[in-house]
Amino acid sequence: MVRKIIHIDEEKCTGCGQCADACHEGAIEMVDGKARLTREDYCDGLGDCLPACPAGAITFEEREAPAYDEAAVRAARAKKQAPQPHEGGCPGSRMRVMGGNSAPVADPAPAAGEKTPSRLGQWPCQIKLVPENAPFFDGAKLLIAADCTAYAYASVHEDFMKGRVTLIGCPKLDSVDYSEKLARILTEHEIRSVTVLRMEVPCCGGLEFAVKKALQASGKLIPWQVVTISIDGKILEET
Repeated sequence: MVRKIIHIDEEKCTGCGQCADACHEGAIEMVDGKARLTREDYCDGLGDCLPACPAGAITFEEREAPAYDEAAVRAARAKKQAPQPHEGGCPGSRMRVMGGNSAPVADPAPAAGEKTPSRLGQWPCQIKLVPENAPFFDGAKLLIAADCTAYAYASVHEDFMKGRVTLIGCPKLDSVDYSEKLARILTEHEIRSVTVLRMEVPCCGGLEFAVKKALQASGKLIPWQVVTISIDGKILEET
């Protein structure tokens, strides 16, 4: 039958996964880092996924397609909601945008007894895992932080992560040069500022050096600063 159904432009798709989350019928899945309409009979043609796509990669089209199978959708949804055995595997490559940075910078402190909310606004946050073309980089303020800073400095969420896209890493443990990947992120996106949060220990100099190298390679004049944290949790220097 000919009916209205969605079309996903894979060239425009950034792999953010927001359309798959918005599709209540489960018609869309992430395959090899791209959104795919894997079950045409699950697509009701109402387009809940359209406004969820930040890249404008989803449109409607009229074409030959199987009829919408509501019964099959209900059965699949019930199966998905049923308890499943743990299968292992790392979900770290699945990109997600959360609400951690949605609050205004000057929002009031939590009331007595309330927990401070997480300010992590996106996933992944590891430099090695984050996709370079992630849409959350556009117009972002970047925080590039050494892993240990979150443990040494108690208020890292409120004082540094809030209002920024957070990338973390440790050049000593990862044994990689982050500069090339960071340079591509800085080059391909309109980054508003960069804050480097490092520890006082010498090995953290590798993170600062990688950011400096990336900034130079990007050829852009992006405001940036380096904040150094002591091993006992104090801010030693801001440059």
